[in-house]
Amino acid sequence: MCYTQNRFNALLSASVLSLIATAGWSQSLTWLGVLPGGGSSYAYGVSANAVVVGGANNAAGRGRAFRWQNGVMQDLGTLGGDRSAARGVSADGAVVVGVALNAGGQWRAFRWQNGVMQNLGTLGGNESDARGVSADGAVVVGWALNDANQQRAFRWTASGGMQALGTLGGNRSEAYGVSADGAVVVGWAENAAGQRRAFRWTASGGMQDLGTLGGNWSEAYGVSADGAVVVGVALNAGGRIRAFRWTALGGMQDLGMRYADGVSADGSVVVGESGERAFRWTASGGMEDLNTTYASLLTPGSVLREARAISPDGRYIVGSGYNAATGRREAFLLDTGSPRCTAHDGDVDANGCVDDADLLAVLFAFGSTGSTLGREDANCDGAVDDADLLQVLFNFGSGC
Repeated sequence: MCYTQNRFNALLSASVLSLIATAGWSQSLTWLGVLPGGGSSYAYGVSANAVVVGGANNAAGRGRAFRWQNGVMQDLGTLGGDRSAARGVSADGAVVVGVALNAGGQWRAFRWQNGVMQNLGTLGGNESDARGVSADGAVVVGWALNDANQQRAFRWTASGGMQALGTLGGNRSEAYGVSADGAVVVGWAENAAGQRRAFRWTASGGMQDLGTLGGNWSEAYGVSADGAVVVGVALNAGGRIRAFRWTALGGMQDLGMRYADGVSADGSVVVGESGERAFRWTASGGMEDLNTTYASLLTPGSVLREARAISPDGRYIVGSGYNAATGRREAFLLDTGSPRCTAHDGDVDANGCVDDADLLAVLFAFGSTGSTLGREDANCDGAVDDADLLQVLFNFGSGC
């Protein structure tokens, strides 16, 4: 592989800076604040590189979509109205999706990139809302009204526009999450009896009813990178709302907490809320209260109330809570201190493209061992070695 000296030096500098930024992986909790003059904020999504998106009130008391990076909260604006909210973000933090009012006072799904908010339209009705986005930002999912004023889950691409995903026999459906490659969509849909059911959709298999925990209702909110693990909420036989984690082999598993909102790329870490407390679940450790695990990061009186999303590698968790120092509800970014390993195709920086930056990241970490190596350990075997280098080389150029 041939490089000019200038190009190599530029890549070398970028990689060194990246390594310096992640070295040590100290734990931290950052309250994201509010927009100027505003009174509250909520986080709904986080990228692989700690870009956070959500909603915050402005000085006029109107909710606005925001994108937060490196201490700066940016108001993303609207589609002509006075309100908006961001729901999801691409792996590299460059693409944001959500909902905004247009000049006619109608809610519209949007896709934001490079300062431009794009109206994604509807399915013939007058409202839509974007809830999730693929890792590369190319596929958007959510819900929209059709020309019969019925709510339908949709999958949007630039080439194909907005595609209705149907229902399970009822009149309504809504999509919340999408796999990294955009092929698997999850959400809820009404069945013929008018009951909500969590679904998993693929182009080849259509909409699959994931069942319940013994009750008559369920909704899916998140999905792993490969689409194999789905999380959400369902009623149990006793009529209680419970968080679930679903796999094709194991079916729907009760996680113990009340809500499950986000899941890591490999499906091993789930975040949510129970009793106004933010929780995390892992297969090895079960359910844990983040307020207890990270008590040393909280000032007296502060509480992490809900965890809404987790970064692909499991390192960053975002949500909202009560910040005692400011006396208000605020979005938070919790850096748990070390990424959890997620096997992947060589896309180390999780930007959807296997390229020079990924190759250099593996080369600089080559020979490292341990349990907190991050995405440089592409096959998650506890060592950055030839196998990881070959993973990058064999997939070089994919997704670019």
